Amino acid sequence: MSDFYKKLVDLYAGNELTEELAGEMDQAAMRDPELARDMFTLRKTVETLQDLPKPDLTEESDYRILLKMQIQGAEVRRRSPESSHWQYHLSINS
Repeated sequence: MSDFYKKLVDLYAGNELTEELAGEMDQAAMRDPELARDMFTLRKTVETLQDLPKPDLTEESDYRILLKMQIQGAEVRRRSPESSHWQYHLSINS
């Protein structure tokens, strides 16, 4: 199996290739049984994972995951700042 096709197998499995490249991958798989096996098994794996029900991730689950990662030494930062609805806004009178 050539390195070029090895790099494209994950994109093939996710149906992210153009029709031309997918067709070329199919033709290459006819000549290479190892490539054909990788393409088939990875595509089936991706389809199976996509068919699973989505997990119900609550805010509590989110904090538990973050805490567990921090305990194990990961430096985790949120992409967005904490919500401001937990803060009280006081007016400043002079």
